[in-house]
Amino acid sequence: MTGFGRGTHATEHVVIRVEASSVNRKQGEVQFFMPRDLAELEPGLRKRVLSRITRGRINININLEHPSDTGDGIRVDREKALALQAAFEELSGLLNQELSPRATDYLRAPDVLVFGEDYQIEEIQTALQPALDEALDNLASMRAEEGADLKIELDRILTILESLVREIEEHSPSVVVGHRENLLRRLRDAGLELDPGDERVLKEIALFADRCEITEELTRLRSHFRKFRDYMQDSGVVGRPMDFLCQEINRELNTIGSKANDATLAQAVVNAKTELEKIREQVQNIE
Repeated sequence: MTGFGRGTHATEHVVIRVEASSVNRKQGEVQFFMPRDLAELEPGLRKRVLSRITRGRINININLEHPSDTGDGIRVDREKALALQAAFEELSGLLNQELSPRATDYLRAPDVLVFGEDYQIEEIQTALQPALDEALDNLASMRAEEGADLKIELDRILTILESLVREIEEHSPSVVVGHRENLLRRLRDAGLELDPGDERVLKEIALFADRCEITEELTRLRSHFRKFRDYMQDSGVVGRPMDFLCQEINRELNTIGSKANDATLAQAVVNAKTELEKIREQVQNIE
C-alpha cells in the first residue's frame, strides 16, 4: 500500500532527516537514496525496514545537515589530494608532456574535498535509527488509514460474491429438474413414450445429477469466505494468505463452471469470478 513518513533526529554535529515512501508491489523491495559514505550501513538499514514492512516498494531518502550549515565543515583529504597530484606527475612522465591537475579535477575526484562531514560513522548509525523508526511509524500510520478504507471495500465486494454463490446454490437443484423435463420432451418428440419412472430414464437422470453435483464445492467456498473474513479482522501479516484463498476460491468456481450445464448457473459463475478478480487486485496491495 502507498504511504509517506518523515523522521528527524539531531546530534551535536549533524541533523538527520529521513523520508520513507511506499508504492504497491507484490514483494518487499527497499531502495535507499543517501550519501555514498553511508553505504556500509545499508544492509542493516534494509533489514530494519523489512522487519517492519513486508510488501511494497519502499524508498528511503536520508539527508545529513550541519546544524549551522555555514560551509565551515569543508575539509581537504590531504592524502587523496597528494595522490591525485602524484598521479598527474606520473602521467606526465609516461606521455612525455607536462600535465597539471586543475581545480575541477580536485572537485571531481572522489572525497578529495569533503563537505560538512565532521562526524563519525558510529555517530551517524546511532542517530539514524530513531529518525528511520519515526519515518517508518508515520509511513505505517498512513498505510493503516488506507488499509481501513480497503477493508470496507473488500467487505463490500465479498458480500456481493457471497450473494452470487447463494444464487448458485439455490439454482443448482433446478438444473437436474430441467434436465429431466428436457429428456422426457426429447423422448416424446422422438415418438418414444417412456414412463418417467422407467429405470433407464432414472439412470440417465441420476448420472446427470452426479455430474452436476456441486455440494462439496459450495461447502469449501463457504469455508473460504469465513476464513477470508477472519483474515480481514487480523492485525497481522495476511496479504499472502488472502492471496492463496483467492486462488482456492477461483479453483472452486472453475469446477462449478465446468459442471454447470445451465446458462443461468454459468452466468452466475462468470459474475462471481468478476467480483473475485476485484478482490485479487486489492489483495496484492495488502501487507
